[in-house]
Amino acid sequence: MEWFFKLLSSGSVAYSLLLLSFTIVAGLAIGNFKVKGFTLGVTWILFVGIFVGNFYQIDSHILHFVKELGLILFVYSIGMQVGPSFFSSFRSGGINLNLMAVGLVFLNVMAAYLIYCITGEDLKNMVGILSGAVTNTPGLGAAQQAYSDATGNASDFLAAGYAIAYPMGVVGIIIILAVVNFLWGKEVHTQTEEQDKSSVEIYTVQITNKAIDGMTLGKLKQTIGKNFVVTRLHKAAVDEVKVPNDDTVLSFNDKMYVISNQNDSEAVKVCVGTRLEMDMALWDKLDGGQLVSKRLVVTKSEMNGKTFAQLKIQEIFGVNISRVIRTGIDLVPSPTLQLQVGDSIIAVGDETSVNKLGLFVGNSNTQLDHPHLIQVFLGITLGVLLGSIPFDIPGIPQPVKLGLAGGPLIVSILIAKFGIKFNLVTYTRFSAKKMLQEIGIMLFLAAVGLGAGKSFVSTFQEVGLSWFIYGIFITMVPMIIILLIGRFVLKLNAAQLMGFASGSTTNPPALAFSNTADATGKASLSYATVYPLTMFLRVMSAQFLVLMAL
Repeated sequence: MEWFFKLLSSGSVAYSLLLLSFTIVAGLAIGNFKVKGFTLGVTWILFVGIFVGNFYQIDSHILHFVKELGLILFVYSIGMQVGPSFFSSFRSGGINLNLMAVGLVFLNVMAAYLIYCITGEDLKNMVGILSGAVTNTPGLGAAQQAYSDATGNASDFLAAGYAIAYPMGVVGIIIILAVVNFLWGKEVHTQTEEQDKSSVEIYTVQITNKAIDGMTLGKLKQTIGKNFVVTRLHKAAVDEVKVPNDDTVLSFNDKMYVISNQNDSEAVKVCVGTRLEMDMALWDKLDGGQLVSKRLVVTKSEMNGKTFAQLKIQEIFGVNISRVIRTGIDLVPSPTLQLQVGDSIIAVGDETSVNKLGLFVGNSNTQLDHPHLIQVFLGITLGVLLGSIPFDIPGIPQPVKLGLAGGPLIVSILIAKFGIKFNLVTYTRFSAKKMLQEIGIMLFLAAVGLGAGKSFVSTFQEVGLSWFIYGIFITMVPMIIILLIGRFVLKLNAAQLMGFASGSTTNPPALAFSNTADATGKASLSYATVYPLTMFLRVMSAQFLVLMAL
């Protein structure tokens, strides 16, 4: 066993990896135990790290690198996940979420200032406690930099309050999230199912508007001015079903099988004629099984970024595409809609033609297993550069930076949304994104815990419970107030509230907990929606407070 004790005292790379791995393994093992169904999950890694760090230390440079690398991997995978729907979220509550974030930052700062006024605690110490209570490391770093630049003195003392308040900042938010999920979590899945069902509507209409008799399908689309797809057309005169194209002539009493967005369906029905209650089984009887509907997966990289107008699928294959399914969202095809690798398309036509289309787009799951890593490392590279750019803000003596969390998050969102325009293959298997996300958060928590363990006990003994209680107050009271407003005034659901709480405290462990409770993806979307603005405000407010204290 002599070799083992030498390893523990060596300070080598193997020693550092051993402590990090042990911390993660032990934290995950404890996190598997539940008390009445409740567990802190991966957050236990933080507490195991604090315990281990009290006895064994890793070189601070190694810890800093591991912490930042883990954080980058975590936030980048979140951006990859939420990017496709990030910008549309501002049309469905994103503005309200960011207004709530502004309110929360203001209340956190006021809570810290109130404690300073009542207790007489040094305001500089309150800045450290505030940063820990809202789990915002960049804010602490910005405050330390502002203090050092303004006074020329060391600012390490600010980290003491941060170390005391940080653990409860993490756990306090997670406790609130657990209560939110317990009270209102059950409704999220029901709401999501209803929204998914209502996003695209499938129906049959019979042409009873005589003005349409003799009109081509393409002309009908221009007349209605809405985006819809007709995948099957029953010609009443000859009693046969065909796959129509824009040149197909429509006749009185013909039946059309239509797919459109729910918002557009009423216009189609009113213009065409009468809606009929006909399901797919009745259509199969009408066409005698000659037409099939198959789900094909776009796996060829040369399809990436191509529009339906460019591909001319109807003209070449005689097949209609009824829907495009992207990251679980149904889209109605349009000439300008760009395909992405990983998209699923629902193709309707005769079996031979549909199979030919399958070969054309790829339809090979094995191709999707090949990781497209260039966009990941390109995004991280650009994200680090963006996060390092200093922004001068009037009234703030030091430039503000997005940091190694904000930069990669913003870039990953942009690549996931717009990468297709630059011919980047942005598709990544969900399991791969999840693995990247989990590894990142575990490395981050282990590094933070091991780093805080060295000074946690001594600092706690020096200041007693006071800083700890201050941190709890700053963490929980403003958050509870804002969440109640979000729930009962803005009518947000549990997943949105959990994502907001995680993002507005820039708290990756809280998001990890939220994702275990919410399988809809709404929590991650809310997190990414408020994170950039919150990070900016946290950094500014920390610098503002420390300058007030001088």
